[in-house]
Amino acid sequence: MIWIVSIVVLVMLASAIAVLVLPNMIAAVAAASVVSLALAVLFALMKAPDVAMTEAAIGAGLSALLLAMGLKRLGLWQLED
Repeated sequence: MIWIVSIVVLVMLASAIAVLVLPNMIAAVAAASVVSLALAVLFALMKAPDVAMTEAAIGAGLSALLLAMGLKRLGLWQLED
């Protein structure tokens, strides 16, 4: 169990660092969504399925959608640099 938690935490840390260093805004939004999904997995491992489902739906789904829509509205929606 501790190995699974360690791997999920490492994925979260790597994704959080990627959010800060990625030059592409769309990739940064995707990396932020991965952080939320990994947190949802941690909540599921801690036997809190209601919190895990909420984090997956709001943290990964709705937040990523709102950020992507904001990028498109600001004209920062570019797939290549």
